[in-house]
Amino acid sequence: MYITSKLARSIKLALCASSMAAISTSFVAAQEATDTTDVEKISITGSRILSPGVESSSPIFSLGEEEIGYLQTPEFEKIIRSLPSTIPADGGNVNNGTAGAATIDLRGLGAQRNLVLLNGKRMVPFNFNGQVDTANIPTALIDRIDVVTGGASAVYGSDAISGAVNVVLKNNFQGVALDMNHSQSSESDGDQDNMSLTIGANFDDSRGNAVLSISWMERDSVLLGDRSLGLFGINSNTGSGYQEFLNGDVATPPPAGCGGPNVVDLSGSGSTTAIPTRFELIGTGVSGQFREDGTLGSNCSLFNFNPFNYYQTPAQRYGATALANYEINDHMEFYSSFNFTNTTVVQQVAPSGTFGSSFNLPLYNPLIGTQALDFILDGANAAVGDGTLLNGGSWTDANNNGIVDTEDSLTVRLRRRTLELGPRSERYDAELWQINAGIRGELVADWDYDFSYQYGESNRTTVRDGYTNLGNIQNALDTRDGVTCAVGGTCVPINLFGGFGTITDAASAYARAIALQQQKYEQEIISLVLTGPVDFIELPTAGAPLAMSFGFENRTETGILEPDECLKETPASCQGGAGGNLLPIKGGFKVDEFYFEGILPVFDGAAFAETMDLEFGFRTSDFDTIGTAESWKIGFNWRPVGPLLLRVMQQKANRAPNVGELASPVTSGLDNAVIDPCSIANAGNIDAALTALCVSTGMTEAQVGVIPDIISGQINTFNGSSPSNPPGPEEADTFTAGFVWTPDFDWANDFTLSVDYYDIDISGIIGNFSAQEILDSCYINGDAGECAKINRVGGDLTGSAAGVNQFTTNLKYLRAEGIEIGFNMNFDLDDMGNLAISGNINKYLTQESQSSDTVPVLDCKGYYGTSCDPLSDIRWIQRTTWSYDDFTVSLLWRHINSVDVEPGERDLRFEAFRKIDSYDYFDIFASYSFTKYATFTLGIDNMFDKEPPVLGNDIGDTSSNSGNTFPSNYEVLGRIYKAGLKFKF
Repeated sequence: MYITSKLARSIKLALCASSMAAISTSFVAAQEATDTTDVEKISITGSRILSPGVESSSPIFSLGEEEIGYLQTPEFEKIIRSLPSTIPADGGNVNNGTAGAATIDLRGLGAQRNLVLLNGKRMVPFNFNGQVDTANIPTALIDRIDVVTGGASAVYGSDAISGAVNVVLKNNFQGVALDMNHSQSSESDGDQDNMSLTIGANFDDSRGNAVLSISWMERDSVLLGDRSLGLFGINSNTGSGYQEFLNGDVATPPPAGCGGPNVVDLSGSGSTTAIPTRFELIGTGVSGQFREDGTLGSNCSLFNFNPFNYYQTPAQRYGATALANYEINDHMEFYSSFNFTNTTVVQQVAPSGTFGSSFNLPLYNPLIGTQALDFILDGANAAVGDGTLLNGGSWTDANNNGIVDTEDSLTVRLRRRTLELGPRSERYDAELWQINAGIRGELVADWDYDFSYQYGESNRTTVRDGYTNLGNIQNALDTRDGVTCAVGGTCVPINLFGGFGTITDAASAYARAIALQQQKYEQEIISLVLTGPVDFIELPTAGAPLAMSFGFENRTETGILEPDECLKETPASCQGGAGGNLLPIKGGFKVDEFYFEGILPVFDGAAFAETMDLEFGFRTSDFDTIGTAESWKIGFNWRPVGPLLLRVMQQKANRAPNVGELASPVTSGLDNAVIDPCSIANAGNIDAALTALCVSTGMTEAQVGVIPDIISGQINTFNGSSPSNPPGPEEADTFTAGFVWTPDFDWANDFTLSVDYYDIDISGIIGNFSAQEILDSCYINGDAGECAKINRVGGDLTGSAAGVNQFTTNLKYLRAEGIEIGFNMNFDLDDMGNLAISGNINKYLTQESQSSDTVPVLDCKGYYGTSCDPLSDIRWIQRTTWSYDDFTVSLLWRHINSVDVEPGERDLRFEAFRKIDSYDYFDIFASYSFTKYATFTLGIDNMFDKEPPVLGNDIGDTSSNSGNTFPSNYEVLGRIYKAGLKFKF
């Protein structure tokens, strides 16, 4: 029989908060139930065992409803992002690279390596990579959030390799609650509005309870151009544009005749896909830039892409969650939940262009001006003479006369920014719904059962607009009269041989591409759990028998991606600037899992062992894709004296490949890289050995040291699953050990100190070698196997058929090791109310990875760069709260320790950008309950308006480094004002 009581609730909350971080830390011993006290059996996060007095052997961070309310945000991702144990993943401050979702990254081990639970049940992923969009979590219904450190695969199954986040909802809410919140930056932008209505009631003489919560959230956009830091690009290597930013200047304009909207001088920072058009004859040193009058000369300007991008993406969300439970009899309770969310997120980047795409340019095209044509012919014939331009390579000698003339064609790059088509955008429209129903209760002789069925489905549509149709542009270049195209039909010739305005409306309509893709993910789970005591196994030194849990779970997951014909085009999609093509994905897996857990009391009431429990568990998972994977755990908690609890846990966790890792076809894309060793940027270091390696990957000797270096920090890649060598499961050894100290002090109440060590060592991580790792392994280490992954066209890496192969495989290892400290205390101030102080500190001892034995270890602890998002070795948050009658004031201090640029990139970066100093943010919250039913709240985040670090746009990966900083790691909108009104009846 399930009975709710104040005692049971207090035990439940206290035991789940074994180590408090961020806002409140509390861990208390389980209270003993007397014969006359009816105590609810509970299970803490990290275990499925039901027991009145269970204590966790794994560290569990718990965040309560009150502390969540102090943050005044409807976005779950922002709540979790502030914690020292996480680093930012996808969210509202990710623009170029977002999936339109909000994900969690525990310990910096990847969003695909933690499990997100709702009331202990899996949430359905939003994509075929198995990631959960936390925007679907109903924040108005959250009772608390539990975070388990270390692998939890033995309890919850695959994906919980770095831990689990369990969101516990208010299952028995009674009354009506209406919450309204508004926030706005000090610049009067970035508005966010949220409203939720929750209604709950008991029925049938309190045998049942039903809750309905509906919510709405809208988040306004903030462009990079809305802040001085984002007005123009700053070069991370040369520092170009930095002094102008410090001076408050505008970007330096280009010379006369080489201008256009958002065009800057070469001394600044920007994109080489520019206006006017840049010209490059592939494989040779022949290049230049057109002028507005159609003439062609040396490079004269760059395009400032910054202002078009978002610091904060716009979003809108509607959601509804229903919960119900009903006690059928003393031995059976029915429970159910239904969750529905509709979200829309829009990403926007600068107008599209032809970027690094290559085109076959017929030299008879009359839109090429006379001077420009002579420039091209002279340069091409000179390249024929020096051997860098070969017939059948970048030159087609149509009349076989051995001379480049107007009847021939050349393979060229025309880097033209197509402003006439408008900015590029991606609109993500998503619907997620999930239903869970089950029965639970007492089976026989104190054994309980829980049988449930759940089904979840995520449907997402992405609309891409403003991109260039590369195939149509190629058609439009083949014209002899400038009016009609060789292909006929609706083709309109395009003039890329000048400045802004040369692309007519008709040409723009033909060159513009709009593309659609649909994605669907389904998850179906049937589970049965039995828990209870094994009475005949009880040690004479203990006061309770062995408690066990046995379970079975059948899970089926299916993912589908359906791109339209435009996106399927190969080797690059019709959408220039979209980063490659997409092909359909359809795959899935089924898994049957059997598991058991046990807690064996060893001591109870003994000297130096008031309590000691041994905890163990095992799970075997039979996948229809990879076979069997096994996980286990063993640990203990020991209370030598009342105020001190010691705990140790060793676990073997696993993560099976997800649908995307198993079923993705090979497609083209982009990846970050720092330098091409065979390019002009490394010309002074090229010797005979390096020349031979460069030639082995598709270059001629004449091209080595001549071709341009990597453009905008990215090169083409070919990604996907290898049908002949699919990845196997990841395996992790996780170890945690620590203590919780809860002494009785006269000067403080509820004092708690927890210290925990964690070591999460993952072997065989599923991923791919980075583009720079492949380049370095070939050209520096001379690895022939890695050289075979490099495909050059005309000696270059940026053509549509060029790039490096990055097939999904098992890499060597990934490891996170550290110490986490939590503390909590409060002081009774008599007539002056109550003062509560709490905090959480995370210290990384290790945060590193290695792709293979021949690749250097990547150490990210305390570093940032192309391979490492900023990862401070120390982060903490500390909250001080004063409560007096109906008035509450709370101050949150967020500290981020200093970080340095990655050692291997240090010499490349501008000196001022080689370090980020420590950052301290202070957020204040205040509330006043002016009636029994109404509370008014106010808050200020980043109270002292701390400016983000200035680093340029080329110092990190594209998704995390934007607007000359790291907008998800540091506050970019400035000071944020918040106000809210809460009614509860």
